[in-house]
Amino acid sequence: MAAKTRLVLVPGLLCSKALWAPQIAGLGDIADMTVADHTRHDTMAGIATSILAAAPERFALAGLSMGGYIAYEIVRQAPQRVTKLALLDTGSRADLPERRERRLALNALAQREGAGAAQDELMPLLIHKDRLADKAFTALVRQMAVDIGAEALVRQHAAIMSRPDNRPLLASIRCPTLVIVGREDALTPPELAREIAAGIPGAKLEIIPDCGHLSTMERPEAVNRALRAWLTT
Repeated sequence: MAAKTRLVLVPGLLCSKALWAPQIAGLGDIADMTVADHTRHDTMAGIATSILAAAPERFALAGLSMGGYIAYEIVRQAPQRVTKLALLDTGSRADLPERRERRLALNALAQREGAGAAQDELMPLLIHKDRLADKAFTALVRQMAVDIGAEALVRQHAAIMSRPDNRPLLASIRCPTLVIVGREDALTPPELAREIAAGIPGAKLEIIPDCGHLSTMERPEAVNRALRAWLTT
């Protein structure tokens, strides 16, 4: 039997290990997975350095949304250690001023009312509109934010707001790369995924129908199929 691929999974903003639960359940036969801690530092460089310190010597890497931004920084710091790269529901550009204003407002809301309130505000942007009435699903998404907490949100937002424009990095990425996006992703829409895939030599693009931003939870079967093909080719 072939050895399992070591796979480091990086969650998004206000997302916990639960974001990757369907992948941990569905891909365990081919991958030895760990979920990175992205809550303790307030710069992308600091987050990436801490993840690299805990990671295997060589590993496949998958990041969703903020996890994608962190993945770029990991590749920037240690390209020789990343054997494969998956970028899910993310972008490569730096924040626009209006997005920064929104982040600061969410910080203030979370500090007043808790991180769950910030996630409630984001919910229509995070998931497909048809899932908003699914109380069990939205409760799961909200609980991730509660578990992360307001203080970590402020650190995460500081890291996101100070991140570089990663478009110049794309052409230097040489490992097999998969780009995944929900067709109805309102936060990082398909045109941003197309830009990433066009910028990375040989990258494969997978657009998942009837899916919003949190693709790993919303359409786990489709995401797992794409990740399985990426891991085994």
